[in-house]
Amino acid sequence: VPLKPGRSLMDWIRLTKSGKDLTGLKGRLIEVTEDELAKHNKKEDCWICIRGFVYNVTPYMEYHPGGEDELMKAAGTDGTDLFDQVHRWVNYESMLKECLVGRMAVKPITVPKGESFKNEVISTMLYFIVVWELRNPISLKYLFFSLLYFVFYSYDWFQTDNLITIVIYTKQKDINAELVIVDCQDKRLRGEIIVDDHSYLVEIDLDHAVQEDLAVNIAEKVGKVEIILKKKENIHWKMLGQPLESHNTFIKRTDRGLFYRKCKLVSKMEVTHDTKLFCLMLPKSTHLQIPTGQHVYLKQVIAGTEIVKPYTPVLPFLPLDFKEPSCPDGACIYLMIKIYPCGLFTQALDHLQIGNYISVSNPEGSLKKSKVQASEDLFLLAAGTGFTPMVKLLNFALTEVSCLRVVKLIFFNKTEDDILWRNQLEQLALKDERFEVQFILSQPTKDWVGRQGKISSSLLSEFVKRSRKDSKVLICICGPTPFTEQGVQ
Repeated sequence: VPLKPGRSLMDWIRLTKSGKDLTGLKGRLIEVTEDELAKHNKKEDCWICIRGFVYNVTPYMEYHPGGEDELMKAAGTDGTDLFDQVHRWVNYESMLKECLVGRMAVKPITVPKGESFKNEVISTMLYFIVVWELRNPISLKYLFFSLLYFVFYSYDWFQTDNLITIVIYTKQKDINAELVIVDCQDKRLRGEIIVDDHSYLVEIDLDHAVQEDLAVNIAEKVGKVEIILKKKENIHWKMLGQPLESHNTFIKRTDRGLFYRKCKLVSKMEVTHDTKLFCLMLPKSTHLQIPTGQHVYLKQVIAGTEIVKPYTPVLPFLPLDFKEPSCPDGACIYLMIKIYPCGLFTQALDHLQIGNYISVSNPEGSLKKSKVQASEDLFLLAAGTGFTPMVKLLNFALTEVSCLRVVKLIFFNKTEDDILWRNQLEQLALKDERFEVQFILSQPTKDWVGRQGKISSSLLSEFVKRSRKDSKVLICICGPTPFTEQGVQ
């Protein structure tokens, strides 16, 4: 929502550094009961609980980019689920640390990390086993442990004089490179295997130091993942290392929290008058490929506060016969980012020098490639930098999905100068007869001969048409919230 003057993120950071009592408790921390929390449910007196900690968000009301009404949805209650649905990536601990009232007095009973999903599976297994046992006189114990073996992952390791190999047996036949994320930082090895909305994690403090570069081999047919590390010293390891807290767990990805690694800025190129293409190089000790339709989070410390923002990686160019990218495949992340004149985060990003580092998270997102592969007509509705998720989607659709008859991009912008990669899009339309691009401007000059206006049902009914009566259609939309909401309607 539009914020009042003097209510920017930087203004909020200044207020939190001013020494003003933002909790109303003069620096005291208290235990908060559910009854006490429920009393503070008004705009002029609003407390919210997030993950067991209670914050007085009253002073933050006018600074909240999503508006006061969104905060009030959680007033006087536990707002954790609501927070996670909207923006779990926001570092609320850093943003609201001066608003901390205290802990909830009564902690809910929680299952240890990694156990919740297991218990859920085991309960379901037991039910079916009992039903099966009533009909089939076989050993309960045999069936139960056979099922457990096939559900849960396992790992092993072995060594040579100069190599350490960790083998993860996923028992999944469709494991590919995009589902495996490996980082090795300061002897800390972290290997994560993604399975839909869950993940399996191997996380170990290695017994000895290893070299920076690592290799990952994936045997897709048997679901085996090998992580190969080079020893710094050719000595015999007595053990792999000490397991860390989340080691050998299989839980929901949303319960994992975000993991970051520092990436080096290697280039920065102008795309339009206010948008730049940033190239970030991954560490040698990282294996990470970002799936089509997924985004990452960038994290910067600004004025002592951690700020986090999501961005969708793009390609260095559209699938045309241009020069090869400067980075080896998978070693770089390209981000197309609009620099806002008063944007705290993007201004700091723009001031980064080549060679500086910034923290980049693991990818997140819910788009399934299978949806694209099952479609015959693909329509992409984008506004401004909402074009960025379409870049990889276009590449995937035109290079790997042969059943698509029509791929159409309807690209909304204010002016001609705002159109991202206009020349590339026009050349792509000439190169591939299945692809069509339509530019629509809301504030054109008198010289503009193309279409103008904003997203509307009449405009969409003109451009979004099936190639045949019963064709399977997929429509993807991205842009500012009002654009997206209106488009969906």
